[in-house]
Amino acid sequence: MSLDAYLRLGETVRLGSHTFTADEIKRFAEKYDPQPFHLDERAAEESVFGRLCASGWHTCAMWMRYNLQKARTDDDAWQEPGPRPEFGPSPGFSNLKWPKPVYAGDTITFTRSAVSHRALASRPGWRLLSLKAGAFNGGGEMVLAFDNSVLVRVG
Repeated sequence: MSLDAYLRLGETVRLGSHTFTADEIKRFAEKYDPQPFHLDERAAEESVFGRLCASGWHTCAMWMRYNLQKARTDDDAWQEPGPRPEFGPSPGFSNLKWPKPVYAGDTITFTRSAVSHRALASRPGWRLLSLKAGAFNGGGEMVLAFDNSVLVRVG
């Protein structure tokens, strides 16, 4: 298996799905994003959203959770001689978008696509992997999108 095949370069990988409950939305909002439309059904009804919805940061955090779970389950896929690639830290992300709200009761499916990777001259044995992240509601509408990168040790 090549590195490109292991990283599933060009393929959209389904990371998993999560149903956002009202209680979960409120607990996250109380700690990290205490805006009225994330905390209170009545306030949410009077907002631009019309009903209780999750914080975009909550949606991002759940993408990360499912991304890491998928990476752990894929660990056994490496069949090449030598050590399996090791995922390191992310130097950042860009183009973060929340085009549709995530409402209480919505089941969201999280995805990622590896776009490319390149060697890092400053860190021999490491590559920079570029990814596109996504999340979709039950109607197939995008609710989250961003571009991110992660360091990968390959030797």
